[in-house]
Amino acid sequence: MRVVIRSLGELCITAGAIVVLFVLYELWGTGQYTRAQQDRLGDELMRDWRAPKVTTEKVSLGKGLAMIRIPRFGAKYHFVVIEGVDRADLRKGPGHYPGSALPGEVGNFVVSGHRTTYSAPFNRLGELRLGDRILIDTRDEQYVYKITDRRIVRPSAVEVTAPVPFHPGRRPRERMITLTTCHPKYSAAQRMIIFGELTERLPRAAAGK
Repeated sequence: MRVVIRSLGELCITAGAIVVLFVLYELWGTGQYTRAQQDRLGDELMRDWRAPKVTTEKVSLGKGLAMIRIPRFGAKYHFVVIEGVDRADLRKGPGHYPGSALPGEVGNFVVSGHRTTYSAPFNRLGELRLGDRILIDTRDEQYVYKITDRRIVRPSAVEVTAPVPFHPGRRPRERMITLTTCHPKYSAAQRMIIFGELTERLPRAAAGK
């Protein structure tokens, strides 16, 4: 009996160690991967923006599209927004839904991001308040959106990504942004949605952070 109890204890300790290692990887290891990808994509984005502009230029899936900054999260908060929302794309950083509006365009510029792993770019979305700013940097301009609403919805509520949120098929007239992430933290039971409207556009070189 003592041998059985000792063996069970050792198995429990081993299983606990494996769980701890897995959690450490999820929270730290995945973040290391995302930071490396962000550094690479950020360098690529800056090189592209300094190069002569190509009028027919289209961002490929998995590449950097823009830079997102949220002043409430501090001056150091910034992430390259990736074109695409596949699993591989979101491991690199927040992703733009292909087919949704581009920054500054009429319609709905939709961006999704992880809340707890892969550097958790949208970890603190729950702290945002009405009127807070979301800054989107592009090659030439910085688009300033102000938050107008926050909703918690089912994962199946894809209508939040429509050109006019909750009204699929309606023609858009406003220039909007929508941020989506899992809710609550460490769960995919629901989605947190942050809505904003464009209030200002500035030359990127003069916009600051």
